[in-house]
Amino acid sequence: MKLFVHYCLPGFNNCYILGTGEADLPNGEASREAIIIDPGVMDEEILNFIERNDYALRGVLLTHDHRSHVRGLRTLKRIYNAEIYAVNPLILDQKATLIRDGDILSIGPFRIEVISVPGHSSDSAVFKVDNLLFTGDAISAGLVGTTASSYGAAIQITALRSKILSLPGDFTILPGHGPPTSLEAERRFNAGIQLFEQRSKRRPSFVLEIFE
Repeated sequence: MKLFVHYCLPGFNNCYILGTGEADLPNGEASREAIIIDPGVMDEEILNFIERNDYALRGVLLTHDHRSHVRGLRTLKRIYNAEIYAVNPLILDQKATLIRDGDILSIGPFRIEVISVPGHSSDSAVFKVDNLLFTGDAISAGLVGTTASSYGAAIQITALRSKILSLPGDFTILPGHGPPTSLEAERRFNAGIQLFEQRSKRRPSFVLEIFE
């Protein structure tokens, strides 16, 4: 596979294109298909990469519907007839194919596992493709996604612990913002998770006694 990473200046976020490589078919002739994750923009550099490699764009994966991650969607759909996959059915007036936790998507040659990690947003999803995790804003190098409440933070940490950090082996994490990292590094050193758990331990417990 060939991975293209594009930094989207308007939202300071990462857009990813995952395409087939020369070794993806036994005869060495790649099928020239690609998927795009979180098109925060649709600019000349992204277009040139797709066209230069003669890729057929098969799908658009959205980790969540925050504008910085979907800003380029309308322009993209004017150029390519690629299906959109998201937890929400409508993104910027564009219809999406609904995905749910545990779904396995077969898009061209790509096998994609959907992992729901709500908290930063109700529709946050992580996409697992081989040894890659496209995590959106749920987790990044040393950080976890911001949440609107402590309840949302607890839901997010629980999902990360049970569904992401518990994955066997190591994976490359490709976040919505910031540099790539490894799953093993985040298991050991993620300050956002450690800080949340330290605060949780310090919270007092209350027992309500009812007397008759």
